[in-house]
This record gives sequence, structure tokens and C-alpha cells, in this order.
Amino acid sequence: METKHIRISDYSYVLPDERIAKFPLEQRDHSKLLIYRKGEVSEDLFYRLPEYLPQGALMVFNNTRVIQARMHFRKETGALIEVFLLEPAEPADYEQMFQTTGRCSWLCLVGNLKKWKEGVLRRTISLERAGSQLTVEVSATRRGEHGTSHWIDFEWSIAGAAADDVSSPSFAEIIDVMGELPIPPYLNRETQESDKTTYQTVYSKIKGSVAAPTAGLHFTPEVLAQLDAHGIDREELTLHVGAGTFKPVKSEEIEGHEMHTEYISVRRQTLEKLLQHDCRAIAVGTTSVRTLESLYYMGLKAMRNPALHEEQLHVSQWEPYEEKAQVPPMMAIQALLEWLDRNELNVLHSSTQIIIAPGYDYKIVRMLVTNFHQPQSTLLLLVSAFVHGDWRRIYDYALSHDFRFLSYGDSSLLIP
Repeated sequence: METKHIRISDYSYVLPDERIAKFPLEQRDHSKLLIYRKGEVSEDLFYRLPEYLPQGALMVFNNTRVIQARMHFRKETGALIEVFLLEPAEPADYEQMFQTTGRCSWLCLVGNLKKWKEGVLRRTISLERAGSQLTVEVSATRRGEHGTSHWIDFEWSIAGAAADDVSSPSFAEIIDVMGELPIPPYLNRETQESDKTTYQTVYSKIKGSVAAPTAGLHFTPEVLAQLDAHGIDREELTLHVGAGTFKPVKSEEIEGHEMHTEYISVRRQTLEKLLQHDCRAIAVGTTSVRTLESLYYMGLKAMRNPALHEEQLHVSQWEPYEEKAQVPPMMAIQALLEWLDRNELNVLHSSTQIIIAPGYDYKIVRMLVTNFHQPQSTLLLLVSAFVHGDWRRIYDYALSHDFRFLSYGDSSLLIP
């Protein structure tokens, strides 16, 4: 069957609510680990993961950090309005965005929109700076619709006597105080203080995600040290996970589902490491998979048109299925390195909309560490494509052997 005509109902299974992990284990590396190796299924504990990996292999992690993207304002009428940050609008660069002072704009989802027809939302917060408390006034103004999201202008300034003596806080400081960490909606609970730690990977660095790359939540400094001792070469890249990761597939066939755009950042060093490892990698999480596999198609574009700008390297949803060229991955990644050289860049910034589903031909990822995903989700399609359609054997085992599911659940190592 052609990939576009896959029926999402064929990727359903019964997931009882009690199997969804509402909280993580106290020791994150003591979660269960399902091992799927060449069709055989077994289990162990996560901290023994290094024992199952080939020495000298390359393992790639997504080092994105979840931001406190859920902001609340209360109108004078008492109505509570939620503004959920999706992606930067002005400045459009994530790094610049979090450093900006005074004003910025985001594309956002708005909760209780019917109560915010017009006008400016305002909120006063208290922010600590050098041992003293500053009062900061924050406002949000709707500029218009942008697809399914809304363009929101934020402005903030220090109130009172300190205004002339203290530099304006950055947007990163603003959301750290007034934002709330957006845990997945299927947990059906409020965010707790503990989530600020447990819903971040121990290696998270680059702010920008509204959801954690959850396969990485099982790693501890001890497991990372064991990987090093085992001779595993570790590399990091960045894909900022968008709210679209929770977007259900509502069309009967996946052709009707529009994938969300996600922004990636990959260092020259990572591309060089891929070449050193024959462009074969162990991916930690589906976000690392989507980034690594997108690099191949970006490389093809760079080979054909070396003059392309970064944004023109964007990988569209169906591109991999329309691409007929059989170019070795080594050539594609080498072309990306040469593109960086021509543009005098050390980091590739671009975006991807890639959908990975049965019928997809994996180019770079050879092993995958991932959690257990929702029924009828694009992430389950990705897993099915990776294990050549054998996903039910894996999920039946996990369901019958007390594995915990979804973001805070257990993990698997998939070796087709």
C-alpha cells in the first residue's frame, strides 16, 4: 500500500488509563527496558542499556530544553486567558528570542479565546535580580491569526523607582517566573513543582521545546558514564519539539494529516561524526530520528543546488516518498558539510515537516531508544516503519508485561 493511503485505524490498540504513567519513577534509570532484537522480545532495566549496544557506535541525543510555555493572564472581568507559546515570530531565532528585552512576538495558542475579543492583557510579576525584588509589568496584545495560531506581541518593563537603574529582564527571565511547564495533556493533572526537574532530560541545554524528548528522560549521569566506558560515541543535536507532537491524526488516511514544522540545529561536528561512523547512528527518541533522517534530504538539496539558503533546506512532509534518487547517505552528509563551508557556518539551522511511516526507507538510524506511544499517532507510525511493521508484537508484550506507557513510562531499545 502507498504510504499516503495508510489507514490510521490499523495502528490502534487498547491503552487502559491505568497503564499511562502519571509520574516518573523516583530513580529514572530503573525504568523497564524492552529489547526488540531481530524479531525477538525480551526485557531488562534501563540502566543496563549500554550492555546491549555495539562498542564504538555513535549515539545521538536531542539536547532541547522544555520552556515554561503556558502563560496565564486574568482580564479585569475575571476571565482567565491562557497563552501557550508555540514558536518565535519576532525575532524568529530561538536563541535571540530568549535574550531579547522589552518586547517580542510569538505564535501562540489561546485558551478561552472567546473571552479575549480585543484589548490588552496585563499581568504584574515579581522578579529577583541581584538579591532584590523587581516589579515587572507584562502585557500581551493579539495582532491577528496565523493559521491555527495567533500572533501575540509581548511587552514588559520594570515598574517603580528601579526602572531607571536596572536593565530590563530578558524574555527567558519573564517566562521562568510567569510561565508554567506544559506537561502532556493526557496526564490529566496539573503541573507540579517536581515536573520542572523530572520533565527535563539531564543533558537538556537549548531552550525551545514545549514538550520533552521523552526517550531521554531515562538517562542519568551514571548511565551516560557507562556509555562512555563502553566506548559509545555521544553526539547532540537540537530539535525543538512543538505542540503538534500531540496533534491526533483525525483523517482516515494519513494523507489528510498535516505534520507540524519543527526547527532543528545541527553542529558541523555532528555531521563530521556521522561521516566517521559511516552515517550509521543509534537515535535516542523519535525527535532525534526525525532530525537525522531529515539531514539526508537536506544533503540531497545541497548537492543539487549549493546556493540554497538555510530555510530552503526545509524538508516537506512527503518529500522522502517522492524522492527517487538513490544517493548514499555519506554523499548527502558530505554535501551538507560542504554547504556549511561555502556559507562559512559552523551550525546548520533549518526545519523539517517529515512524516516517517511504513514505506519509509531509513537512511541513517540503525537502532532506536524510544518510549511507548499513543494509539493512532504519527510516532507509532514511525516505530512501525522502523521495525518493518512488527509493532504489535512489541506493544502486546509491553501491555502483557506491566510496562508503563507514554511520556513518563518505560522505554524500549529497537534493533530491526
